[in-house]
Amino acid sequence: MTVAELIIKALEQEEVKFVFGVPGEETEALLFALEKSSILFVPTRHEQGAAFMADMYGRITGKAGVCLSTLGPGATNLMTGIADAFLDKAPLVAITAQADSERVHKESHQLLDIVNMFKSITKWNASINNPETVQEIVRKAFKLAQTEKPGPTHIEVPEDMAHEEVSDAILRPAKVRRPAPDYHAIQQAMELLRSSQAPVILAGNGAIRKRASKQLREFVKLSDIPVVSTFMGKGALDDRDSHSLHAIGMIGRDFPVCLMERSDLVITVGYDIGEYDPQNWNQGTEKKIIHIDFNESEVYESYQPSVEIIADISASLWAINAVMRAEKLSFHPTWFADLRKAQLADFNSYQLKNGGSFTVPGVLPMIRQLMDPGDILISDVGSHKMWIGRNYPTYEPNSVFISNGLATMGIALPGGLAAKLARPEKRVVAVMGDGGFLMNVQEIETAKRIGVGFPILIFNDNDYGLISWKQESHSGRSFGTNLTNPNYVELARAFSIKGYAPQNRDELQTVLSKVIQDQELCLVEIPVDPDVNQQLTKKLNKNFCQRFEFPLLTKERTDIESN
Repeated sequence: MTVAELIIKALEQEEVKFVFGVPGEETEALLFALEKSSILFVPTRHEQGAAFMADMYGRITGKAGVCLSTLGPGATNLMTGIADAFLDKAPLVAITAQADSERVHKESHQLLDIVNMFKSITKWNASINNPETVQEIVRKAFKLAQTEKPGPTHIEVPEDMAHEEVSDAILRPAKVRRPAPDYHAIQQAMELLRSSQAPVILAGNGAIRKRASKQLREFVKLSDIPVVSTFMGKGALDDRDSHSLHAIGMIGRDFPVCLMERSDLVITVGYDIGEYDPQNWNQGTEKKIIHIDFNESEVYESYQPSVEIIADISASLWAINAVMRAEKLSFHPTWFADLRKAQLADFNSYQLKNGGSFTVPGVLPMIRQLMDPGDILISDVGSHKMWIGRNYPTYEPNSVFISNGLATMGIALPGGLAAKLARPEKRVVAVMGDGGFLMNVQEIETAKRIGVGFPILIFNDNDYGLISWKQESHSGRSFGTNLTNPNYVELARAFSIKGYAPQNRDELQTVLSKVIQDQELCLVEIPVDPDVNQQLTKKLNKNFCQRFEFPLLTKERTDIESN
């Protein structure tokens, strides 16, 4: 057996179903080994698309997505997708080729030091320079990629090494149990809860992984504590639940920020400060914080937890829930009710009107109505991302995916393909702006070729809209953001798929109903009016939160309980 064959055998042992990549001369041995395996190789049109597919597949399934490239430009093209997985904590294993060992010590064609280049965007990476290390390197790459907090790893395979003979022994994966929470930390957290009047839960990326959502929902049911999620934590709590104040992350002081400002205790669950800067909700205060996560908190002036419970998140919440039941400890559920009512009224105010322009927040309710709770929406990056994070209700974990840490344009189209492969039984919708769409438009051909179907919705404002939004908010004008676009219906036809360009609300409703239900690969262009962006910025002014009263916050704990 060759090294290349052993690597692919090891991938099968890791239950890899797909490898996304672009073929190259130096990956020939790996490709022929893939041909004889149970794994489907998906040739993509760009390595960035392959990395995004592996990234999204890993986020959705919790199993490492795998991408493959040749050396040199193939490897460098993977970097953006790998970096996205690194900051969004997605399990991913990247495999790259390298030149023959006999020429790596000197200047040579397409030769770059890929291992060192990838060092800052991977949890671990290594080059195979001894055939006998293959089984350990592959097993370690997958183990570290999938261990909390998950992320990307990288294996480099020199061309000559791929042909070396080796024994067929492989290391088998074994389940690893994460540590239970510290008893004293649980007790310290309970002391803070007992002394609190208005606690708030901030659910982050970790709250939607590894059964954490189930225990979080039980905690909310027992305690009546309201929940704010980050864009990455959407769905940790069902947004239909009366305790949900939806997601934090919008520009300005929005409804969730108002809630956070008035709270006296923030319980963060699986939250990374890279998801949303704590300074935006903890500026100039000495708010008490309970940090519940797989890892210790980052050191940051605006995020200094009073207690850190470092263990499996679901186990930590289970332990807290046990004490909550025993003590029958709960909080008054009405102190945030008026704020939630105003928030929902605000969301409903964006409903599209007959004869009016399309807007992103006006279209989102139409999409939501056509999707089942567990169906999957993939968001690209742009002004529409902010509206999806803010206004799109999410009912189940792992049903809305937003590139947040790296905030990478171009991820949604290849991400939609990966989502459909990972969850073929679900409806999938990929939502993007005109800017992000054309960054990876070529992957339509990949989806068409392998028979994957999902609607591609393009919010078209002929602009890099999020940049214009921020520029105009800062200086009242924008520069360098205007775009022109192709005829999307004709572009769809060129890819041999259907294209739609609805002109009014009824046409849009008809088109969305058809394409979301049918799940055929197609394009839908939705021209949107960006004026709604600046209108929101003006609404969320520095005095926005003063509109809301929280009378219970002035009362003592005993008064709250007596009510």
